[in-house]
Amino acid sequence: MNKHRESHGSHGLPEDDPQLTLRNPAELADALPYLMGFHPTDSIVMVALHGRRGRFGGRLRLGIPRAPGEWPHVAAQLAECLVAGSERRGPRPDGIIVFLCQDPDPAGDTTAGHVMERLRPLAQLLRTACGALDVPVLEALCISDGRYWSYCCPDARCCPPEGNVLALPGTSVLAAAATFAGLQVRGSLREMEARLTPWRRPAAADQERALAAAEAALVPRVLDEEERLRVGRETLDLAGRVMRRLAGAPPAAGRTDGDALDDGLITHDEAAALLLGLQDRTTRDRAAEWMEGPDAVPALRLWRALSRRCVGRYGEHAAVPLTLAGWVAWSTGDEPAARVALGLALRADPDYQFAQLLHQACNQGLDPEALRRCLREERREREGAAADTVWGPGVTEPDPVCGPGTPTPSPGRAPGVEVARACGPDIAAPISTLDMGAAMPARRLKLRRKAPGKAPVNRKDGVPAPNRKDGMPTPALPDGNGSTTAGSARRGTRRSDRTVRRDGTDQ
Repeated sequence: MNKHRESHGSHGLPEDDPQLTLRNPAELADALPYLMGFHPTDSIVMVALHGRRGRFGGRLRLGIPRAPGEWPHVAAQLAECLVAGSERRGPRPDGIIVFLCQDPDPAGDTTAGHVMERLRPLAQLLRTACGALDVPVLEALCISDGRYWSYCCPDARCCPPEGNVLALPGTSVLAAAATFAGLQVRGSLREMEARLTPWRRPAAADQERALAAAEAALVPRVLDEEERLRVGRETLDLAGRVMRRLAGAPPAAGRTDGDALDDGLITHDEAAALLLGLQDRTTRDRAAEWMEGPDAVPALRLWRALSRRCVGRYGEHAAVPLTLAGWVAWSTGDEPAARVALGLALRADPDYQFAQLLHQACNQGLDPEALRRCLREERREREGAAADTVWGPGVTEPDPVCGPGTPTPSPGRAPGVEVARACGPDIAAPISTLDMGAAMPARRLKLRRKAPGKAPVNRKDGVPAPNRKDGMPTPALPDGNGSTTAGSARRGTRRSDRTVRRDGTDQ
């Protein structure tokens, strides 16, 4: 072995002695799924190391760009993001480990060895980019089709040209330690995304027709304020009924069977009505309150099922159920699943502010309890205001969304805004695990720095405007100012986070 660095796994594993020491590339490759919570297929993973013995620090993941022309820009941006993020959180990294994970195309005639050679220039670009920041890459591994290669070790005795076979899952010392610590590997990234992606089966055509019919029926109604609130009430009532139906179904044997069971319990018309109705921000905000306790599991199953129903030209509508799925997963402690869902939400709609803010907060390891508390307070305020607001002899104003005795919510009070309040004006602190989602053009990975001085404020509550160049830096997200437009009549209620005026109202 050629000076392979020892490193201690500390993230997620027990902090108390004795610590687990990883001594070679085989153990590093075996550790990767436990570091991320899943097998990161088609991914660049970079892990910071700290101290003389190489304690694991921050880490990030990005889908491997398909175009090699983007690799130099991506390598520079990823190196800067990991090093700068680690410095903001604590000490500068003393080294970095790089993993390139990609399997051969099943439809092609390439082998894992071909994949390793094709990605070699990317590994070299990452090593050069980190070296330019005075942080060496101590190991760079390619993991493909059950084998691994080291790009740093020239010794064929330990790193032969044909690669080494990975240990069988669950058979290593690290796997035993992770199981003892309660860590789980949730399958591959591809499998996790498949649970949330739209159908690609004959039933998708029937679902798209149901979505078109629901759109034609609902868009004229939501243009009227009173009807819009009535549609919201109908949507939440229907969601509650479907959740009770899902909760009462017998458990399935596995994830695939469970998803198929959920799909069979929701009709095309129900899915279409829910997807169109949830595009309204007020309705979505109330649905986000199903985040804990007995509501969390059926709500997560419903949001996942609705994400799979966003077929055809309704793909952008998936941003709402995906974000809700990510929020419930994060709220219940499943951060890897939350990052996957929120990353897919931003792939469906890169400008969706609710997903942007949740994605940042989850990536930075913030406590979701702050947002849960905000949503609970919102609910208590509605209930309290309903008791105090009298519109006639002993009659409180009815809210068509939440039922009698509840006031209409004030404008501009969305969970996305509450995330900013709960997390503070700058929620771009360095992160323990940053998932940048799928590969995207290098120009979208530009690291936006916060300008010196006070951030501009465009809300009367004093919260700096998110996603501005001089606001919160967000290397994990596409560039943009966070504002949206009303959209076409076809999308109807699609947009839910409008541009905010200085007086706190929506444009």
